[in-house]
Amino acid sequence: MWMSTQSVCSKCGGTGWIIVERANVSGAEPCDCRSQGRAERLEERAQIPALYRNASFENFKADGPYGQELKRVMTAVRAYVDEFPGGPFPGLLLIGDTGCGKTHLAVAALRRIMQKGFEGLFNDYQTLLDRIRSGYDSASNSSDKEAYHGALDAEVLLLDDLGAHRVTDWVQDTVTSIITHRCNNKKPLIATTNLPEAAMQTSGGITDYRRTLADYIGTRAHSRLFEMCRVVRVTAGDYRKRKDLGF
Repeated sequence: MWMSTQSVCSKCGGTGWIIVERANVSGAEPCDCRSQGRAERLEERAQIPALYRNASFENFKADGPYGQELKRVMTAVRAYVDEFPGGPFPGLLLIGDTGCGKTHLAVAALRRIMQKGFEGLFNDYQTLLDRIRSGYDSASNSSDKEAYHGALDAEVLLLDDLGAHRVTDWVQDTVTSIITHRCNNKKPLIATTNLPEAAMQTSGGITDYRRTLADYIGTRAHSRLFEMCRVVRVTAGDYRKRKDLGF
C-alpha cells in the first residue's frame, strides 16, 4: 500500500490553520507552514521557459569586453528589485539589441520579486497575442479570457520581446489595453524590447527609418510604458554567444 512520506505539520495537523484563544474568544489564524515553500510554488506557476528557469543575478556573466556595461545594467535592475514594491516606478523596461542579456536579467528580477512573496507571470509578447487572437470569438466579440485577463491581472507581469509581432490595429489596441490597465492600477510590469526608441540619425545626418517601439505598440502604449517604468538601456554585444553561460 502506498503511503505518503510528506510530513504533516505538528502545529496545525496539515489544515494550514491553528486555533487561538484571545480574551476567551476562539479564532483561527494561518499556520506558519502555509508560507513554507511559497516561493517554489510561485515559480512553478509563473510559466518561466525552461531556458531561463534558473536565471539569477548570481549566474549572470558580467565580464569580458562589455563587463562594466553589464555590471551597470545589473546594478540598476537589482536596485529596482531591492526597492520593490516601494520604489518610484512600478515597472521596469529593458531596452537593448538582441542577445544582450535582457531576458536573463528580467527573469532574475521576477524570481527575486517572487521570493518576496509576490505572484509573477512570464509571457512572451508574440505568444501572448497569438493566444488571445486564437481564442477570439467573432460572434461574441470576446477573446481568450485566461490569456488576456492573466496579462491584465497578474500581480507582476513579465512581457518578453515587446513589439515582436506584425503591426495591426488589433495588436496596438490589445497591447494599449494591457499596458494602460496596468499603469492605471499601478500593477508592476517588467518588459524587454530590442526595438529602437526613436528614429536614429547617422553621422552623416541621414535618418535611419527602422520602425521604432512606438510604431509597433502605438504611441499611447509607448507613452504609458515610459510613464510607469524605470528604463534601463543595455549597450552591450551578443550575450548569448558567450560559451561560459551558466544557465
